Amino acid sequence: MPYTVRTPTHSELVIKKSRFIGCVQPMADRASAQATVDALRQQHPGAAHVCWALLAGGQSAAVDDGEPGSTAGRPMLEVLRHQDLEGVLATVVRYFGGVKLGAGGLVRAYTDTIAQALLPAEKVPLQRMVALQCEVPYALEGLVRREVEAAGATLGEVAHGSLVAVRIQLPQPQEAAFVQRLNDACQGRIGWIAP
Repeated sequence: MPYTVRTPTHSELVIKKSRFIGCVQPMADRASAQATVDALRQQHPGAAHVCWALLAGGQSAAVDDGEPGSTAGRPMLEVLRHQDLEGVLATVVRYFGGVKLGAGGLVRAYTDTIAQALLPAEKVPLQRMVALQCEVPYALEGLVRREVEAAGATLGEVAHGSLVAVRIQLPQPQEAAFVQRLNDACQGRIGWIAP
């Protein structure tokens, strides 16, 4: 089972006068990761490099940001994979100290920075969520709301038209039982809308 991290964790290493500031944090997609990296560039205008690795399903990425090819992003990505993480962004801001580290030294520096950031990280099982949408008569809206709350699901948008349209988000493993429970409770008067 893949894991993610509950909250961002940080590390800082100084290697041959270069300063490496690392962070590992939960991240859902590439657009959010890019926004985070852009914010880091603004916070650290004097940094030589802002390298990053994202492990988020089909949106994964490894960016060396000017470091020699495969000496920063890919090693950071491998640390995340080795820890069985998913939905996680690793970033390292590097301030160059004037001493070149060589390809092997760079790989070790970026790997160690992310490994150190992960030491205090609290890993939690990654919950895959599903979005459901249904329509019910007005008389059943309260029942649907109670079932959503009892299941620990998240009630999304509720639209009132000729019927009440409800969006629900819940962990994927609970989907089949939840749908069956609502079908039974609504006695066939619930309509499920394909996403």
